[in-house]
Amino acid sequence: MSQETPCIAVCQIDPRTNLCFGCGRTLPEIARWSAMDSAERRAIMAQLSARMIEAGLQPIEPRQRSEAR
Repeated sequence: MSQETPCIAVCQIDPRTNLCFGCGRTLPEIARWSAMDSAERRAIMAQLSARMIEAGLQPIEPRQRSEAR
């Protein structure tokens, strides 16, 4: 599996926002992740913290992500 992933193995979708509580991706993004190229993955990852904050979810910082795995 690619290291280019925001996944922290907290795989639950918030029913209010349709975002993963752990990484902030949507189900369609998660489903297509392995088929995306690196540029598309990086573009989505660059949006995740802001997306989660806007949705009222607590983003997990990259350092915490590696500890959560």
